Amino acid sequence: MFSGWNWVARGLYLLLSICSLEVSGEGVQTCGHIIPESPVLVLGSNFTALCILTEQCGDIGNISANQVIWKIKNRVVPKEQYREINRTVSSVTFNDTSSLATPLTCNILAKGQIEQNIYGITVTVGLPPEKPKNLSCIVRQVSKLTYPMTCTWDPGRPTFLDTHFSLKYRWPHEDFPDCIPEDVNNSCTVPDVQFFVNLEIWVEAANALGKAESDPLVLDPIEIVKPLPPHNLSVDSGILPTVLKLSWENRISTAEMNLKFNIRYRIIGDTNWIEVPPEDTASPRTSFSVQGLRPYTEYVFSIRCMKEDGVGYWSDWSEEKTGVTTDDKPSKGPPIWRIIDASHSPASWTVHLMWKALEPFEANGIILRYEVVVRAKSLSCPPEKYNVSTTNLTLKLPNGTYEVTVIAHNRVGASPPSVLLIPASNSKAPVKNVRTLPKDGKLWVAWTAPNNYVLKYVVEWCLVSNSSDCIIEWQNEPGNVQGTYLKGDIKPFKCYLITVYALYPDGQGSGQSVKAYLQQDRPSKGPTVQTKKVGKAEAVLTWNHLTVDEQNGFIRSYTIFYKTVDGNETAVTVDPSKTEYTLSSLTSDTLYTVRMMAYTDEGGRSGPDFTFTTQKFGKGEIEAIVVPVCLAFLLIVLLGVLFCFNKRDLIKKHIWPIVPDPSKSNIAQWSPQVPPKHNFSSKDQMYPEGSFTDVSAVEIEADDKKSFSEQDLKPFDLFKKEKSTSEGHSSGIGGSSCMSSPRQSVSDSDEGETTQNTSSTVQYSTVVLNGYRDQTPVQVFSRSESTQPLLDSEERSEDHTGGADSTIQRQQYFRQNGGQDETNIDRPCFERIKQITPANEGDLVGFAQLQISGQSSQPLGLGLERNTQEAALSDVLQANTEGQTVRPETVEGDPLSADEMPKSYLPQTVRQGGYMPQ
Repeated sequence: MFSGWNWVARGLYLLLSICSLEVSGEGVQTCGHIIPESPVLVLGSNFTALCILTEQCGDIGNISANQVIWKIKNRVVPKEQYREINRTVSSVTFNDTSSLATPLTCNILAKGQIEQNIYGITVTVGLPPEKPKNLSCIVRQVSKLTYPMTCTWDPGRPTFLDTHFSLKYRWPHEDFPDCIPEDVNNSCTVPDVQFFVNLEIWVEAANALGKAESDPLVLDPIEIVKPLPPHNLSVDSGILPTVLKLSWENRISTAEMNLKFNIRYRIIGDTNWIEVPPEDTASPRTSFSVQGLRPYTEYVFSIRCMKEDGVGYWSDWSEEKTGVTTDDKPSKGPPIWRIIDASHSPASWTVHLMWKALEPFEANGIILRYEVVVRAKSLSCPPEKYNVSTTNLTLKLPNGTYEVTVIAHNRVGASPPSVLLIPASNSKAPVKNVRTLPKDGKLWVAWTAPNNYVLKYVVEWCLVSNSSDCIIEWQNEPGNVQGTYLKGDIKPFKCYLITVYALYPDGQGSGQSVKAYLQQDRPSKGPTVQTKKVGKAEAVLTWNHLTVDEQNGFIRSYTIFYKTVDGNETAVTVDPSKTEYTLSSLTSDTLYTVRMMAYTDEGGRSGPDFTFTTQKFGKGEIEAIVVPVCLAFLLIVLLGVLFCFNKRDLIKKHIWPIVPDPSKSNIAQWSPQVPPKHNFSSKDQMYPEGSFTDVSAVEIEADDKKSFSEQDLKPFDLFKKEKSTSEGHSSGIGGSSCMSSPRQSVSDSDEGETTQNTSSTVQYSTVVLNGYRDQTPVQVFSRSESTQPLLDSEERSEDHTGGADSTIQRQQYFRQNGGQDETNIDRPCFERIKQITPANEGDLVGFAQLQISGQSSQPLGLGLERNTQEAALSDVLQANTEGQTVRPETVEGDPLSADEMPKSYLPQTVRQGGYMPQ
């Protein structure tokens, strides 16, 4: 903090000191000076300056030379360069003035150690002028009588000083005022000079460091004259078609000098000039005839001049003038070629003749028409002539050899004929090894000539493109060459089909072709790849070739890149002629990304990405799994069938249990009499095996009824309910049905009471027939061999009919074996009823119309009345053969003996619902 106030105090003291010096009229600046005063120094030389203090500096304070400080542009000069000569003189020395800058100041430390400037000088550093070099002068004519002279020189190196140049000239005895350059330091122009007098010319350069003069130049100004070019140039057509006459005016008098000329010309549109030989125009003149020109050609001419002896300078070229030579007959016939199209008829050709328009220097005028002559060499027919104004002609000719001649006509005359031989076949030797090479921006075509003499070659080419047709261009080449540049407009990145033909005097060889590019590039796009077939570990990729317009060069190879989602990319190189490739060793059930690149000599370009997923199972794997499974399943089914066949009895017992046959039941032993047997054959069995599904038998002791509980008697209650619903189904046996509960018959016979009383067990049965699968069963009734007393209705019907009707034929529903041995009671008691279907309606009719004659000896008059039997039969037929015609059949049977008759009958009911206890 105290140091800060110290600096402030020093600043105030300095300010007050300066003000006091100014008020007193005295200052430190006036107490000394520097010697030399503003010097001009040579760049790189030594320099010493002196600072001299006066007596006034001592009066102000104790100031001496050792307090002097030298500065260059506010930069302190090192103390090593100081020298104190005495108390009032201090010097500074600079060994190299190239580093010396301005200003150079002398400073002292005043009271309070404040630095003050005593004196300062400006130091100028530079170089003295060099001797001017290469002094030259030229007299440029600006008018017919005015000839100013301009001299130029080399001023030399820069001097970094203000240097003045002056052009000095004089005659031998007379001086002229100096020519001072304006704004430049290397040239000056003297307004006018005189010819035929020698003039001495030199240049002087001067600056603060010295002067320099050039070598003098002594000459006559007439020797350095550059005249004006001739003017009013005109071009006129001569009598001959190859000559043009030029005329002009000169703008310098022959009294002053004689001139020679230089004439040049060119064909309009061309950049190359042709000069007339100098010796033809080396004399003074004002006209000249240019010969050897092309007829009917426009030329451009220009002319210049100079002193005849060649001393001095050529004038500028004159303004250009044009002229046209006159017409002449064509110098050559038009080049001709042909294209032969395959015809539908093998006996004719379609020939497209084409020829090129002559160049202007060949046509020598305007071509008015072409004369085409077609002469058949193999046929004896006159030649055909065609006059056309176009450069093509299409003809349909018979097969053969033809000679075609084309002649061009202009206003002056006709051209020499151009002849083309069209042979019947290209049987001559062709060229070999056709090749191309881009060279100097053009396409070079080379070939190997055949061994035979060749009249000429025809090089044919066309641009191959998908967007346009192949338009053929061609050119003729002499027979002694084996290569040429294509002269058409050949474009880069385009494909050309080039064909070379060898033409002979008596035929031609077949064409040899090659494709070429002037310059190749990368393809415009990459191939688009797709999958043709995808398997478990392989995928067949397919793509289309790039079009010619997209290739931009020759496709050298294809590269396929493929990878998984998180895997590395794999590359495969494919031959460019292929359009299909199979990727192998892939991972099953995996997503792959694939892309394809096409490469030319200049690089490649990639096509779009394509993804596919490999299959989880390979070819034949699913079949390998499914086929064994199916075979195993079939084997299991077959084994199951064989097992069922071997165990059919066991399966039959559980699925189709054996239904007892009532006719074979022990109840048949209770009947005192046996009814007549039915004489059914095995073919017409009423109930074949398999008709019954279930049979149940229940024996109830009459005396033990009280011993049953209510739960045990519930099935009988159900039976009673069913009885009321089945009473309407009368069997025709005394008005009771098999579904009705058994009860005692009311009879006057004592034998009947005895029988009823002695029978302590009531046995009965009900047979219910289920229809097989979905077929509707038939309800049938059968009589049981039971000792159950007949019902009242049965007895009353017996009273009405009398014993005389016991011999009436009865319909039997069961074939009964009453006389079967009792030892066979374990066998099935019932035979199965044959299914009654529409296919077996004949059996049903036979069963319905079957009548069994027999004589009953039942004392109670048990038997079936005819009307009751017919009613039951009609119910059966109505339920199963409704709408069908029944043909009745009568079966006569012999009366049964008393031993063969069943001992008793019990009405049995067979209906849908199963065999239920009654």
